[in-house]
Amino acid sequence: MAVIQSTDLDFDQIKENLKKYLESKDEFSDYDFEASGLSNILDVLAYNTHINGLIANMATNESFLASSQLRSSVISHAETLGYVSNSRSASIARLNVKVVTTDTVTPVIALPKYSTFTSSIDDVAYTFQTLEEFEAFNDGTGTFEFKTSIGGTDIPVYEGILKTKTFLVGETEDEQVYVIPDETLDTTTVTVSAFDTPTSSTFTPYTDINNNVRIDRESTVYIIREVPNGYYELTFSDGNVLGKAPSAGNKIVVQYISSRGEKANNGTVFTADDGITVGGISYTPTVVAIGKSSGGSAKESISSIKGNAPRAFATQQRLVTAEDYRALILQRYSSVLSDVASWGGNDNIPPVYGRAYVSLAFKSGVDTITQQATKDLIKSVLSDNLAVMSIDTVFTDPETTFLELDTRFDFDPDQTNLTGKTMAGNITTQIKAFVNNNLKKFDSVFRRSLLLTEIDGLSPAILNSTMDVRLQQRFVPTLNTARDYVVNFPAAIADPDNTERRITTSRFTFNGDQCQIKNKLSSNVLEVVRVVDALVIVDNIGSYNPGKGTVSITGFNISNFEGDAIRVSIVPRNESTIKPLRNYLLDYDDANSTTVANIDYQNTAITL
Repeated sequence: MAVIQSTDLDFDQIKENLKKYLESKDEFSDYDFEASGLSNILDVLAYNTHINGLIANMATNESFLASSQLRSSVISHAETLGYVSNSRSASIARLNVKVVTTDTVTPVIALPKYSTFTSSIDDVAYTFQTLEEFEAFNDGTGTFEFKTSIGGTDIPVYEGILKTKTFLVGETEDEQVYVIPDETLDTTTVTVSAFDTPTSSTFTPYTDINNNVRIDRESTVYIIREVPNGYYELTFSDGNVLGKAPSAGNKIVVQYISSRGEKANNGTVFTADDGITVGGISYTPTVVAIGKSSGGSAKESISSIKGNAPRAFATQQRLVTAEDYRALILQRYSSVLSDVASWGGNDNIPPVYGRAYVSLAFKSGVDTITQQATKDLIKSVLSDNLAVMSIDTVFTDPETTFLELDTRFDFDPDQTNLTGKTMAGNITTQIKAFVNNNLKKFDSVFRRSLLLTEIDGLSPAILNSTMDVRLQQRFVPTLNTARDYVVNFPAAIADPDNTERRITTSRFTFNGDQCQIKNKLSSNVLEVVRVVDALVIVDNIGSYNPGKGTVSITGFNISNFEGDAIRVSIVPRNESTIKPLRNYLLDYDDANSTTVANIDYQNTAITL
């Protein structure tokens, strides 16, 4: 007897199961379902079953963070873990702003809060503005240069339009909701002021709870979070737990920047929208950008929330384990960071106890001033308040290790209309995509077999493929000065071989000759070899340690070198799997990799 399967949710399959079930009954054994009105009834039943199945499946999936697909569900589950998703971030530019005047008397002038500047990016105009007032002092010749509170000449300006939202506070029992109907606001630019009355000029400033480490009964804080429709809601204390709450009759004024996110990155030329009056005369400021605008980003993605929320919950707002550092830093500063690596001093090489090491991978285009400012904030806001006493936070720059991949593939032209050269180009494109999608982040592992599987799947014309893997580190030597250099690799180096060199460098000029460093065959000793005839110029200029993955070069004194750095390439002990540790990132060196086709006509008859 036919059985209706409850696990079948496809409409056609449901209808077919219903038909089979009815056909198993004697009264419908010879019935033509498709040519009768009963077919319409089966359609309705199948549709109803299909929709109910989808609803039940979606309801179940949306009940858990890991399986949720709707952004509203993901945000809701993250909130139960104490995680607030990041909003859109405004792009930030740092400007040197001067006013050159003929006034030698006026001692000081101000660049007002919310002064605007314009930059054109891809023929689209974007407005940037200051979020605080800056001062400039007369240098005695009539020139004023605006400076930050710490004396820097890098004035930060934020892309976006200044907007204001006003609320009136009702009675406590009203359970009032304060929603800002704007999906594009940058929560880091929000300022909240509670005025005593709708007409009062005195107010109490409220600050974001994320910027407060200690909260008492007198604290004035707010919580801002994304709600299901994409807007943002303000929440205040009830007057008991999170400090003071606005009183009934207060007027709450919220000001914020509405930004266009990453679209405003890479701005380089800025002009002031308004002049500055000095001694009754209006002058146009001279504006010079310090680097490019950067840091603009969209709202935090669903996948990012799913990954970060459990980690942030595990930290419990304290810095104890290495994972705590990574989770909290990413939560707070993801607008400028793409990834974070952290490890204890006991795991460092060499071990240094009493330290927590942090390596920050900044997003492309983030200038050095913003990078340093981010590090300073991590120390002052997070480490100084949440870390274990006597544990110092030490920042270590990421080390990029490049992959040199020599790919060979058997190619059957009968299986495609593409040439071997074109197919080689497609493979190179696939390798770049693989690296971009799977590597370039801390703790990312390169597995050669996964990449070769993707290459073999590109086309039936690719019969098989093989790949030789080398790792490359770079250093910039001091010219015309003998110095020692140690190059560290994130993997063990292959032991010496009697036919293949394990260490090879890029070319450099040594005593007037084009040379390279290579290891001696069957030895870990390094020698300088002349390129033109392979003559050994120096028979011992260092060595390499296979187990530790270090290359030591001693007394290196050259007059010039190829490119912008000396490239040191090694054959790893395990070419199939590269697992970089600590602050190492893997990238792909296209220029020093090759992809070669071997023509193999599978359908060609062979006569013996």
